[in-house]
Amino acid sequence: MSFLSRYKFSLSSQELVLMLITMVWGGTFLAVHHAMTVSGPFFFVGLRFATAALLLALVARKSLRGLTLAECRAGAAIGVAISGGYGLQTWGMQTIESSQSAFITALYVPLVPLLQWLFLRRMPGVMAWVGIVLAFSGLMLLAGPKSGSLSFSAGETATLLSTLAIAGEIILISASAGKVDVKRVTVVQLAAASLFSFMLMVPNGEAVPASSPYLWYSALGLGAASALIQVTMNWAQRSVSPTRATVIYAGEPVWAGIVGRVAGERLPGVALLGGALIVAGVLISELKLKKRAKRPSPAERQS
Repeated sequence: MSFLSRYKFSLSSQELVLMLITMVWGGTFLAVHHAMTVSGPFFFVGLRFATAALLLALVARKSLRGLTLAECRAGAAIGVAISGGYGLQTWGMQTIESSQSAFITALYVPLVPLLQWLFLRRMPGVMAWVGIVLAFSGLMLLAGPKSGSLSFSAGETATLLSTLAIAGEIILISASAGKVDVKRVTVVQLAAASLFSFMLMVPNGEAVPASSPYLWYSALGLGAASALIQVTMNWAQRSVSPTRATVIYAGEPVWAGIVGRVAGERLPGVALLGGALIVAGVLISELKLKKRAKRPSPAERQS
């Protein structure tokens, strides 16, 4: 029996949708990077998620009538994590390139199974761990797309810190999945993320920027993308484990790197190798070990 014949490759519809969403997610980095030329980071994040919350509230306005206290609590907690993750990430993009930001952000990949193990008592499977190790190795190569290594500037440090909040967001979504209405809790979390981001403008010393077409177009477009991404994550993670979801999300920097390259950012060979390792990690994490059928004992064969 060959090595591959011992494994079963399966891809659910939820996992396929997460992969497609990851492509959209990766493409947003360049748009945010350009938006930092016309806005401060926390105002832009607040405007982005306010737009997303408004769009989704219009679509799910009938569902909002049944909003519960538990959904408000879950949505608020997830929203704070989203604000911290996206806010620090966007703050970092004032000084680092979009592809570099995406690569560093994806370092949350090894954090999720550890936090999942610590807080949810869910032990990741063997193939998930193998996939995570490969993805983490690839991310180490991709973290510095120009130099091939991390040099901790202020922007890179802020982006590294954002990975903790992003990992927390995934854990919180998984913890509440199946217990709340997806549409209602997503509206709450987007609104909470917007409100908390606007509050962070004060300690960051931000002022409301001058109105410009690019600011509003990018906020509307990214707001729609954020609403789609958050609804999809909440829906899909009702049946996809945090570890499997996280390794799928590891493809995000690959798509961000592709978009960045089209826009003029160039990746060295070591970064391309890192991207290949991430793809390998995604594929291997989807493999399932087949259990061998129990062989009958001699007594059972004779009976």
